[in-house]
Amino acid sequence: MILPTFFDVQAAQQRISGKVDTTPIVTSNLLNDWLGHTVLFKAECLQKTGAFKLRGATNFIQRALAEERLPDYIVANSSGNHAQAVAYAGAQAGRDVTIFSTENISAVKAQGTIEYGADLRLFPTRLEADDAVKVAASEDNVIWIPPFNHADIISGQGTATLEALQQCRAQDMTPNAVFAPCGGGGLVSGALLATRELAPKAQVIGVEPQNANDASISLQQGAIHTLTTPPDTLADGAATPAIGDLTFALLQELDGFYEASETHIAYWTQWLHHLLKLHIEPTCCMTMAGVVGWLAEQTSPQTVLVMLSGGNISAQSMQKIYAVDYLTQTPCL
Repeated sequence: MILPTFFDVQAAQQRISGKVDTTPIVTSNLLNDWLGHTVLFKAECLQKTGAFKLRGATNFIQRALAEERLPDYIVANSSGNHAQAVAYAGAQAGRDVTIFSTENISAVKAQGTIEYGADLRLFPTRLEADDAVKVAASEDNVIWIPPFNHADIISGQGTATLEALQQCRAQDMTPNAVFAPCGGGGLVSGALLATRELAPKAQVIGVEPQNANDASISLQQGAIHTLTTPPDTLADGAATPAIGDLTFALLQELDGFYEASETHIAYWTQWLHHLLKLHIEPTCCMTMAGVVGWLAEQTSPQTVLVMLSGGNISAQSMQKIYAVDYLTQTPCL
């Protein structure tokens, strides 16, 4: 097992330059006043296809193209954002794409995947979809782009944090901590690689749903844990049954890890929509539960960088998120 390095993240940034958008960093003065700290948000919800996943998919495909090893057919397994990213990046490279996902995939992510030109195949569970993609990948002239457990994917996702830290440096701001949501672990693993080099004193912390806490259990037990039933969580982008061996090795180097309840996920989705005026997925909004928990332990004003991973939310998810009105409650829980 060879883990990616910061130099791989740098190479990925050069490789995908001009093919993905540079996304802004935003903040809320009202939220900062409430917290007594500065929270910076990297708005990957404004990325092409609406999520950071395009970075990893583009890096994978562009490297394979440059090395003349990209076949005619691409397959991938995903709960949504990786599906859209591979569909888009594959189409840009002139390749046919088939995505394997679950029947409970977010409707808006499913539609986006189809509109980007991919063939979408659905299965009752994530494990069945994962098994099916392995079979498809064994065919001739086919390449499999995994959602997180690949060095090129992790390196590509790391460019989001690399870019954010470069933007912070240009504005003379250095974060004391970097927070990212954790599903399969690709984003927070890439964040670790970038932060250790550009802001070595900053802590890197992951957050995942309590209802999909395979990574948390894995870190506690010291071995990869696989969930036995499909996770029931608003944070559908983090509803993976298990992390991979590459991401697990990097997650073990994190400075902290938090679990977010479904109440906190809905609460912070509502509040970040209101405060930032951005359409943001609950998967990244849940990260604020970890931020608030960490800030409560600090004794001086802190600057925190939060990775807003995506902005693709279905109408059904929005109804669940707003089933209870949390905007009448001042942050923070």
